[in-house]
Amino acid sequence: MNPAQLSALVVDVLTGLVDAGDLALPDGVPAEVTIERPREKSHGDYATNVALQLAKKAGTNPRALGELLAARLRESDGISAVDVAGPGFLNISVEAGAQGQVAADVVAAGSSYGHLDVLAGQKINIEFISANPTGPLHLGHTRWAVLGDAIARVLAAAGAEVTREFYINDRGVQMNHFADSIIAAALGEPTPEDGYQGAYIADIAKEVEAAHPGIFDLPADERRAAVRAAGYAVQLKSQQDVLRSFNTHFDVWFSELSLHEEAAGSVPETLQRLKDLGHVFEDGGALWMRTTDFGDDKDRVLIKSDGELTYFASDTAYYLNKRSRGFDHCIYLLGADHHGYVGRLRAMAACVGDDPSKTLNVMIGQLVKILQGGEELRLSKRAGNIVALDELADAIGVDALRYSLARYPADSPLVLDVEEITKTSNDNPVYYVQYGHARTCRMLANAADLGMVLPAPDAFDPALLAHDKEGDLLRALAEYPRVVASAADLREPHRIARYLEDTVAVFNRWYDDRELRMLPQGDEPVAPVNEARMMLVVATQTVLRNGLDLLGVSAPERM
Repeated sequence: MNPAQLSALVVDVLTGLVDAGDLALPDGVPAEVTIERPREKSHGDYATNVALQLAKKAGTNPRALGELLAARLRESDGISAVDVAGPGFLNISVEAGAQGQVAADVVAAGSSYGHLDVLAGQKINIEFISANPTGPLHLGHTRWAVLGDAIARVLAAAGAEVTREFYINDRGVQMNHFADSIIAAALGEPTPEDGYQGAYIADIAKEVEAAHPGIFDLPADERRAAVRAAGYAVQLKSQQDVLRSFNTHFDVWFSELSLHEEAAGSVPETLQRLKDLGHVFEDGGALWMRTTDFGDDKDRVLIKSDGELTYFASDTAYYLNKRSRGFDHCIYLLGADHHGYVGRLRAMAACVGDDPSKTLNVMIGQLVKILQGGEELRLSKRAGNIVALDELADAIGVDALRYSLARYPADSPLVLDVEEITKTSNDNPVYYVQYGHARTCRMLANAADLGMVLPAPDAFDPALLAHDKEGDLLRALAEYPRVVASAADLREPHRIARYLEDTVAVFNRWYDDRELRMLPQGDEPVAPVNEARMMLVVATQTVLRNGLDLLGVSAPERM
């Protein structure tokens, strides 16, 4: 019996009491009740404060309602004891057979265990990284490359339809500077002012020449446009390849330039819509959006007095474009220097008629510092004055880097030490969790060598998993779906990582108890208790593998 099943049982008991006329709830029976794991094992397997929550509405006191619920729950299958504590808390103990069934449920669900429908029907767009296509992805992009992808995975596991989107900043003067830098490198000339440094520019120049022979011999007025397009294609592909190797996936690569075409969701259409809504005005020859009407600290310019469109005009059109594609909720993951964007984006959403509390979520990530040998990681020779993401992943390892970034909240400043996050010891969280999974694989391989076969989920005796340490592990496994739901609701994938670490600790305590061996010893035949424990190990393996997958981290079979 897991928390969701126990919650459903309590709801059924409440419904039965209401139907029998033994309880009156004017607002009706709640669809679910809160089930928690007590801090002290002596308080039972689970606890609920439902009596305290409903007593006033029911016209009684919490203790009396608690006693009424306890009496009915004690009659239910799978419940071994119910105690009413304090003012009306219910402490519930589950029969070993009902608790052991969790292992079979996990194994039966397999890779879908922990996948829920709590966000079913929601269509969510999550935009992250969104770098200029003018250079390598770097350390500043790394945190969102991990957390953005992990948040998307968690939301999808909770039942949402999720689209990962990369907004390509391919409009603006930086693209001309990029083209001019490539041309200078190809012609052996000094990098122009405001140009891009780094050996990667010369590499792009060589790729562009190879793909388009003679491109650098074109007349100057044609050459820049041609090189800009060719260099853009090379650099964008490089970013896509790097992210793919980093296990970060995007469904849509959206061009900012496309917003300025005459089409649905374009900047021209957006400006007309804002005019129709009455939220723009002219002042000083510029066109402004009146965002102060919706809580912004100042109004925002859409078109400058010289006729040039601002980034805010593109931002507004981009948001409307997402909404026109049917997204109910838009998540923006922005860098540490973008705190000022929160208010203006919320005001922008309100200006176009949306409720930003329902359609918009802006998250700001804090900076990451990487230490190596006690010193901040040195700059990349290939990429110039940045630490390139691919070089960072090569130096640390994709799994170690992803897990280490995923296990902390996005809004916390983070310092990672290369030596610490790559060492092979239980002090290193990623090694600890991955080794826990590898241990289950080794145990099952040893079982196969002895001829043990995992019984079908409905063909083993769950009551044999009756030891306290087995109960602890079963309750930990049963908690996983709720952790996924919480991580999705709060957009906090670090909850998955911390849960995995706690679960491995519980598993290790069970594994270290010599009285609870999974394998028969010596000449002993395989007994039902061995098969039951084998089911428990497979269930543990399943949960660890599923959780690591939500973080985009591999689950190795050997270490």
